[in-house]
Amino acid sequence: MKASATMAGELPQSLHAKRVQGSRPGLLLVLATSLIAALLLSVQFGAVPVQLQDWLTLFNFSDEPMTGSSYVLWNIRLPRALFAVLVGAALGMSGALTQGLFRNPLADPNLLGVTAGAAAAAGLSIVVLSGLPLPIPMAWRMWILPVTAFSGALLVCFALDRVARWISPGSIVGLLLTGIALNALAAAVLGLCTYLATDEQLRNLSFWTLGSLAGASWLAAGLLLTLLLPAWWWVRRMISAMNALALGEAAAAHVGIDVRRLRSQVIVLVAVLTGFAVAWCGMISFISLVAPHLVRTMGGPDQRQVIPRSMLMGGLLLLVADTVARCIAIPAEVPVGIFTALLGSPFFLILLRNARGRLA
Repeated sequence: MKASATMAGELPQSLHAKRVQGSRPGLLLVLATSLIAALLLSVQFGAVPVQLQDWLTLFNFSDEPMTGSSYVLWNIRLPRALFAVLVGAALGMSGALTQGLFRNPLADPNLLGVTAGAAAAAGLSIVVLSGLPLPIPMAWRMWILPVTAFSGALLVCFALDRVARWISPGSIVGLLLTGIALNALAAAVLGLCTYLATDEQLRNLSFWTLGSLAGASWLAAGLLLTLLLPAWWWVRRMISAMNALALGEAAAAHVGIDVRRLRSQVIVLVAVLTGFAVAWCGMISFISLVAPHLVRTMGGPDQRQVIPRSMLMGGLLLLVADTVARCIAIPAEVPVGIFTALLGSPFFLILLRNARGRLA
């Protein structure tokens, strides 16, 4: 049959008819320009003023170490701003993939239980591991919490795939319901950790769950960039299949898409990207929900445009939120997760109201 001969890497003809007219190729340039401008403005604001000569310090080849505002610019603000962009890009890509998988603008990586799994593992690390006399060098102790949280996210990803295949093989709705159940289980573990925590552990756990980019560094930014590049290469190979999936599972399978394999690949990508972001920054909500929906509203549903734009939009949103979090209560710092929740909650309610006809 001709339909069955269609390769998974080719778009079905019907998708071209559904593509939004006037795809606005300039939107990607606008988002990139806005992101660069926001990045430059972000490093200028803070408790320590930054001058032009501080930017030129990097080209001063003297053996004297950086001090004062130059040190703040190159070792604190700039890596933090770049890390915020990369984390936002990872969350934006995860949100776009999740919404494309479930074919629902209300879908979010949190529904899969990845964030909750990382939070539960972080709670166990703060409450249980911190009290054990482990022979770990001091230089490695800073890695315990991120590695544990990342492992928790991957564990939930593995459990999600296995349990969903056992309960409802091949069903994306069954995958969603399994994610909700794992969310509840992870929330129970996190609640138990909160109950058993000491006052100091409770403060650390509370601050982590609110989300913060204070632990950003050049190393963390480099690791996330190293993760994003192969993830983007992998996503580019799946974009046409994701577009075909927008027509429904049956239609995608009819044109040669292996829906089960595609689902597994998307789950792994979402788990790795979201898990790494949550491991370093804590729970940052709504970026992965808001960014894909905004770019889809402005530029159409074609995943070839939605995913890269979602990455730029996610980076822009998180960078702006982090800048406000740093500057609104100088010299103190407000957790960035508070601002993303304040901005995202009303947006979610508006989105839910607009989608009430489809949810009825």
